[in-house]
Amino acid sequence: MKTVLTIAGSDCSGGAGIQADLKTVEAHRLYGMSVITALTAQNTTGVYGVAPTEPDFVARQIDCVFEDIRPDAVKLGMLVSAEIIEVVADRMRAHHAANIVLDPVMVSTSGHRLLSPDAIDAMTEQLLPMAQLITPNLAEAAVFCGFPIHNRTDMLRAANALSLKTAGDVLIKGGHLQDSADDLLLSDTQERWFNQLRVENSNTHGTGCTLSSAIACQLAQGHSVVHSVELAKHYLTACLQAGLDLGHGSGPLQHSIPPEHCAQS
Repeated sequence: MKTVLTIAGSDCSGGAGIQADLKTVEAHRLYGMSVITALTAQNTTGVYGVAPTEPDFVARQIDCVFEDIRPDAVKLGMLVSAEIIEVVADRMRAHHAANIVLDPVMVSTSGHRLLSPDAIDAMTEQLLPMAQLITPNLAEAAVFCGFPIHNRTDMLRAANALSLKTAGDVLIKGGHLQDSADDLLLSDTQERWFNQLRVENSNTHGTGCTLSSAIACQLAQGHSVVHSVELAKHYLTACLQAGLDLGHGSGPLQHSIPPEHCAQS
């Protein structure tokens, strides 16, 4: 059985973070493991508290996983601080981690930055160069690049700028575009657009976590980055189209969709 490790924050409401990642891995019939970087008090209406894990304990969790059940892919999500980012980067190098998918959780849905400037610098300098794929949304890509992103032309400009900062590939998610939900993958300098009509579902809590985890699942099984993104987008679309409606805010997805049933979604 192939294995996937998620290094991220815990969402007590189950819609995002570690919980969404493990549900996604389970749906793909792989074995999921987790390293928790923070506890959060959150639900579908917002985040009401964050308690970071001590960096040394993050390192200990990572070592325990790699020294026993080595992951075939690693998804990096909410990393909270520069100190935790530095520890994660150090342990990824030490264990020669493969198939790293970085979902840079930097900006909240309401537009607030979740990482301090020193943490963003640490992520840029230490994690971007080792990731096989980074998956920023428009706001996160704008933070990395230093200019706003409003359309497909801006997305391509940002992807080219980001490709200079990472040795891997760049997927810029267009879910916040005004006229579509198109994503752009820049892989080996080749431009690939994934055109997507917006799914009419306001319950989108955890979509970024779910997509990046699904991509990690496909990479763990030996698929190329391009094919992994394609399959993961089919899965995410099916999770949205299922129409789960829980909570009083932006609710969670239906993660238990078998991926083999998603190709035509």
